[in-house]
Amino acid sequence: MSDSDNYPLLFEDESLRDGLQMESRIFSLEEKIRCFNLLRQAGIKRIQVGSFVHPKIVPQMADTGDFIKAVGKKASGKQKDDLVVSGLILNEKGLERALECNVPHVSMSVSVSNAHSMKNAKMPAPEALESMTGLIRSALSSGLDVRAGLQCTFGCVYQGSIPESEIFSALEKIASTGVREINLADSTGMATPLAIRQVVHRFKKEFPHIRASLHLHDTRGMGLLNLFAGYEAGVRIFDVCAGGLGGCPFIKGAAGNVATEDAVNMFNSMGIHTGIDLEKLCKAVSEFESILGRSLPGRMNQVLKFNPDCT
Repeated sequence: MSDSDNYPLLFEDESLRDGLQMESRIFSLEEKIRCFNLLRQAGIKRIQVGSFVHPKIVPQMADTGDFIKAVGKKASGKQKDDLVVSGLILNEKGLERALECNVPHVSMSVSVSNAHSMKNAKMPAPEALESMTGLIRSALSSGLDVRAGLQCTFGCVYQGSIPESEIFSALEKIASTGVREINLADSTGMATPLAIRQVVHRFKKEFPHIRASLHLHDTRGMGLLNLFAGYEAGVRIFDVCAGGLGGCPFIKGAAGNVATEDAVNMFNSMGIHTGIDLEKLCKAVSEFESILGRSLPGRMNQVLKFNPDCT
């Protein structure tokens, strides 16, 4: 058992960022705060509440700074329930906005796929990587707690599989910034349990002092399988979205993050402590469904509606 296996399980719920970024129904600040409070009350310890991107490109994220200011002390990471509020930064302007609203934790990621990078960042992958590593260093020197990330780690629908040598060359440059956590993202939902194990095992061997986290999509129905494969390989931090919301606006068909409630149920049913109240979590899912006016793809909220004693 490696050092990372000794860390407690941590879910970062991204329903308020990744989950909403493709929704045409714009959530008001009051609605976001209501969902945020339900997630917090369920026991979620890290919540990514938005991204610092241009509001014309992603209108749902236009009020990210106001949202973070509104949750006040909850964004300090020092309150009694140890909640950490996080935001996504993709460029220099985003970093400026993050610093203005005093968000304590940020995610900063770049794609290893050249085709995806051109669609997402409007620049070739090597150039985007160079720019992002410099931005990460700036964020760290400004006192932010930074989680770096590598998008399309497990393949790209536009480019196909990415050579492992390219993946780890990019990871080495990211690691050189001094970050303590790197997120491996299955941006297009192409990962398999075998690929997860292979990449995570090599990552842990080459970067033993950096924690790995996983961002997995359920596009092909492999989300929970891949999540558990990551857990067996020693990963203890996973990105999830209440109800299975989410997707990337620059990747066709990549919608569907692993549902927070389904991941919690899987671990709870195996006796692995999550510290999350499933019934309270499903209240958050129901709130999202009520606002959006439709059922979400996560399974456990539907199960509990018809079988409330299943917990």
